[in-house]
Amino acid sequence: MPIQTTNPATNKVVKSFDEMTDKQVDDAIEQSVSTFQDWKKTSYSERAAVLTKVASLMRENKAALSTLITLEMGKILSQAEGEVELSANILDYYAKNGEAFLADKKLKPELGEAIIRSSPIGVLLGVQPWNFPFYQVARFIAPNIMVGNTILLKHASMVPQCAIAIEDLFKQAQAPTGLYTNLLISGRRASAIVSDKRIKGVSLTGSEAAGASLAAEAGKSLKKSVLELGGNDAFIVLEDADIDKAVDWAVIGRMNNNGESCIASKRIIAVEAIADEFIEKFTAKLAKMKVGDPMDPETELGPLSSEEALLHLLDQVERSIAAGATVLLGGKRVDGPGAFMEPTILTDLNPKIPAYHEELFGPVSSFYRVKDEAAAIVLANDSDFGLGGSIFTKDIERGKRIADQIDSGMVFINHPTWTQADLPFGGTKKSGYGRELSEIGIHEFVNKKLIRFSGISDPF
Repeated sequence: MPIQTTNPATNKVVKSFDEMTDKQVDDAIEQSVSTFQDWKKTSYSERAAVLTKVASLMRENKAALSTLITLEMGKILSQAEGEVELSANILDYYAKNGEAFLADKKLKPELGEAIIRSSPIGVLLGVQPWNFPFYQVARFIAPNIMVGNTILLKHASMVPQCAIAIEDLFKQAQAPTGLYTNLLISGRRASAIVSDKRIKGVSLTGSEAAGASLAAEAGKSLKKSVLELGGNDAFIVLEDADIDKAVDWAVIGRMNNNGESCIASKRIIAVEAIADEFIEKFTAKLAKMKVGDPMDPETELGPLSSEEALLHLLDQVERSIAAGATVLLGGKRVDGPGAFMEPTILTDLNPKIPAYHEELFGPVSSFYRVKDEAAAIVLANDSDFGLGGSIFTKDIERGKRIADQIDSGMVFINHPTWTQADLPFGGTKKSGYGRELSEIGIHEFVNKKLIRFSGISDPF
């Protein structure tokens, strides 16, 4: 894939970039290694000062940065502004809490004393996707910069201006050269440099195929990896739910970010008692959504990120219809320029239909009717993915009991799966492994070093 900005609202190429040469990449790795030797010796307050400054610059430049996001991947402008603010919040969160999260942990051995000390491991490679071009980067770099690691970042080839803008923020914050480095290279070349001995850990957010490739390369070199991959989140609506509120949240949970989110509410599972009421109201809401220019404040649904993404989604929908799925709403691209698709609802799905198992990355909802709570749990777990999920019920204790039975990394009660700095993020099964955000997320790329001191005459 060429490294270029293509406005998905028009499908016109805006700007193209040359890939870095092998020498430029090698120099970048070497600079990151050199910077690590000094950065690992800095105090937590020095590290926090850099993150705080970058966060401040993000907020000061929110309008320009948000416009870049919308231009490159089609996110509605107001949502892009929210992403920039969320990213700044994550940087501030780790600047404020990182030192406490990484404090020595005292142990109580039978003899003597011991502590666990958190130490940085070196240069990390991050491979990040286009759908949240600032947030995905922030949640990887903020904790690891506080740890004392240095960062090489290979961003998605379709958001190069966002990638360059993030590096520029670190330059404006007067961060050490090599602390954060943007690599303008292809995904293939990123996988190839995983084996470089100077890189000590790798993190990827992206597709299942990309994650498998990168993890294989990391495994060959015995390097730690963290993967956040696809999702097919269930959105369970029980008979005692507030239906109107559940419908409102289903629209947001599925259509936020134009439906291009790993944690989108992709599979709506309604128990039979309320299924008719729910789907009638849900369909009516989606049918009224205004599809159009993501820069227009009146727009509710923008384009998919690219023509390629649109064609892939349309193919999934068409194959599902051919296999027996029913279209309740939409199902086609919007006439005119740009990668726009109608809000879509598919139903009458079964395991022989592609949409039952495949992740639909865009404004397509899968709707299921089930007999009762037990059937909803079985269906929710019948997926290769296990990222997030939602349960809507007025009985919170009931919701908690059901949450215990859902095989995923995250379950939200009376809210679609979402993210914030102080909540851990990650999944199970083919949704990947490891966690980002919260206190848990800061410990992924850390050497938990045991330091033991005892009397010289103490026995083993």
